[in-house]
Amino acid sequence: MLTRALIVVLAILNLGVACWWLLRDAPQRPAPLPPPAGVAELRWVPGGVDATAAADASAALPTAPLMEREPAAKTSVAATPAPAVPAKPEVATAKLAEVAPAPAIATVSRPAPASVVEKPAAPPAATEPPRCIALGPFADRAAAAAAQGKAGTALSQVRLREQPAASGSARYRVMLPAAASRDEAQATVKRIVAAGLSDYYIISQGEDINAVALGQYRNREGAERRMAAVQAAGFQPRLVASGDAGQWWLEAQLAAATQPAQAQQRSGAAQSRSLECARLR
Repeated sequence: MLTRALIVVLAILNLGVACWWLLRDAPQRPAPLPPPAGVAELRWVPGGVDATAAADASAALPTAPLMEREPAAKTSVAATPAPAVPAKPEVATAKLAEVAPAPAIATVSRPAPASVVEKPAAPPAATEPPRCIALGPFADRAAAAAAQGKAGTALSQVRLREQPAASGSARYRVMLPAAASRDEAQATVKRIVAAGLSDYYIISQGEDINAVALGQYRNREGAERRMAAVQAAGFQPRLVASGDAGQWWLEAQLAAATQPAQAQQRSGAAQSRSLECARLR
């Protein structure tokens, strides 16, 4: 029963809607607005009509200048109205573009800032490390000292060094100068004894005949101590090296811009050796 009642209600509703649709009034369309005065009417040209003839027909219609529609108080262009010349729509549009030209935009070119190029700072000059050299060999200390004087300013921090003989057979003798005769040599010996010195003898042959020897030593240090004692007694001895004696070397630091060959040539040394500068300190 309920289903049948719903079907009857739906049928009645559909019937009522159909009756309202049939009996309602047709909607009224708003009337088209009349075209503004002076504007050409746009017409649809059928496909079978010549387009040139339709354009001529549209040109024959009287059209007012577009500028007459503008009030005189709105734009400055209306203050000087253009003469009314009948023209085609496209001509009127061109006239409007001529009457209101686009304002010109003035461009001001600014000079580009001058680029400042900074020169890189020059790197500091690299200092040359000190160089040291050993010059020699020399026969004795006096020869090494003479070579130092010849080298002059080419060398600095000079040190004289004796290199002992490798074999250990070197001998150093402390001697007094040779006397003119045997008697004079004996008189010198008496003076030595009176001064409290010992260890002496008179050389009786060879090149040093009548010379008084005051000792023979294997190292130079002992010989130099003996010479100091003899000099303190009032004598003038000399040191004589014999056998495989040691050699003297001149060790120093080279001056700036001085080559080892230049220092060797100025000193008169036979050899030159590279040396660590730490040994001079």
